[in-house]
Amino acid sequence: MIIGTSNALITAVVVWFMMDVLHINYLWSNITGYSAALLNNFFWSKFWIFSSGKGNYLRESALFLIAFLCSYVSQFSCLLAMVEILKWNEYLSQFLGLFVYGGVNFLMNKKITFRHTSA
Repeated sequence: MIIGTSNALITAVVVWFMMDVLHINYLWSNITGYSAALLNNFFWSKFWIFSSGKGNYLRESALFLIAFLCSYVSQFSCLLAMVEILKWNEYLSQFLGLFVYGGVNFLMNKKITFRHTSA
């Protein structure tokens, strides 16, 4: 929960700053926010959440990137649907997208990326 919260905070702060302070489109703000949290997420996932330690960095990095892309596409699709189809508030939609991303990302990393070491 601590790592998920820290990633959500990194993402939310970057998205908010870009949308509210820099007045950048919600889509570009979203891409930048999730990219900013990517390295933080890999480090903590590898060394704390799934404790894979000195596991194969190349394999885990590649699988982690695939998990990130799948999670991000899921979140981004939901974001677009909420804002463009349902006409929901962009900030609320960004917030709700964090849960979509977090759920897909955790499951993919647990079942695929770090499966050899997770419980």
